[in-house]
Amino acid sequence: MYHVKEAFYTLQGEGARAGRASVFCRFSGCNLWSGREQDRATSVCQFCDTDFVGTDGPGGGRFSSADALADHLLGQWPARSHGATPYVVFTGGEPLLQLDTALIEAMHARGFEIAVETNGTLAPPPGIDWLCVSPKGASRLAVTGGDELKLVYPQSAAPPERFAELDFQHFYLQPMDLAPQGRDGTTLEATLAYCLATPRWQLSLQTHKIAGFA
Repeated sequence: MYHVKEAFYTLQGEGARAGRASVFCRFSGCNLWSGREQDRATSVCQFCDTDFVGTDGPGGGRFSSADALADHLLGQWPARSHGATPYVVFTGGEPLLQLDTALIEAMHARGFEIAVETNGTLAPPPGIDWLCVSPKGASRLAVTGGDELKLVYPQSAAPPERFAELDFQHFYLQPMDLAPQGRDGTTLEATLAYCLATPRWQLSLQTHKIAGFA
């Protein structure tokens, strides 16, 4: 059984593949925060801006098999792709609590390229085409290599230096949207300054919020 908060067709908003047409599948649940506000202050991840509780979002639900969910996600992709490879982004919450080999194989059988955005604390199943790790706080990484490392900045327990020598192709810093200092622009300024001083890191912005799409 797969529990999906929401599934919808949109454009990738962040990181190396920003702007790419994508089916987003947001799984319910996370291992670093319950999703309840009363637990936020005592959680490993305290800045999440996403609702991943339940299965009541657009396109969400409970799916009894990998084929059932894969067919549901295929239905989100436009019937006329104009030569584009179907692309799905599994996210959460923490998608690796639910994403498994059966679902990966079912998505590949339907022609999809598979991307995952994970907090990196759980080992991924084989077959993922694009792996993005977004570390949270002091959590221990089980994934130390992949396509993209996207670090929300600043995190006192997760400074960029801790991750700079890991085996990723791309390194991104993304200003923390909920940081109190971000409300007057200084979080963005600090992120810009770090990227300029340390060119290994590139700037990632939440373009879906800037442009106003889901």
